[in-house]
Amino acid sequence: MPQGKPSVVPDDGLTTRQRRNRPLVVVHTGVGKGKSTAAFGLALRAWNQGWPIGVFQFVKSAKWKVGEENALRVLGASGEGGSVAWHKMGEGWSWVQRDAQLDNEEKAREGWEQVKRDLAAETYKLYVLDEFAYPMHWGWVDTDEVVSVLRERPGTQHVVITGRNAPGALVECADLVTDMSKVKHPMDAGQKGQRGIEW
Repeated sequence: MPQGKPSVVPDDGLTTRQRRNRPLVVVHTGVGKGKSTAAFGLALRAWNQGWPIGVFQFVKSAKWKVGEENALRVLGASGEGGSVAWHKMGEGWSWVQRDAQLDNEEKAREGWEQVKRDLAAETYKLYVLDEFAYPMHWGWVDTDEVVSVLRERPGTQHVVITGRNAPGALVECADLVTDMSKVKHPMDAGQKGQRGIEW
């Protein structure tokens, strides 16, 4: 298996192994398609390593049956890799307009409180906080608190956060940030999302 070589080796007193195994904060942001898809691809790698995985969906509707959820639940229950827990926090806040915004804000805050409890307890090795950039961007969850909790999390827990408009403080705190840009999309030509591609 090829291994990447860093272009810079910091003088931080860590061994190569210690530096290599540092827990990461990963952010997938931008207007292009693929932010959640990339995070779930990372979850597949984590599952293969036997890591316990916690998925927290903050925006996609609790009623939606997304393919990644079914696939990861089946894999998690197979006994061959890591376990998978899936938590749905919302009712589709970014795409479905509702009058119940306060309820959605409350659910986002409750979801973040659960993530904090799980981080403190070191429940998972990988956390996928899907669409979590939105509650921070909208002011529903305090970005500075998120950054502080992520910086102070114990153990070797990796966290990947997806969503457009990731706040600058989160981007600054993260170890790996990818900004997905859109070049073309079928929706630009009036085509709606389709099975096997969007869900």
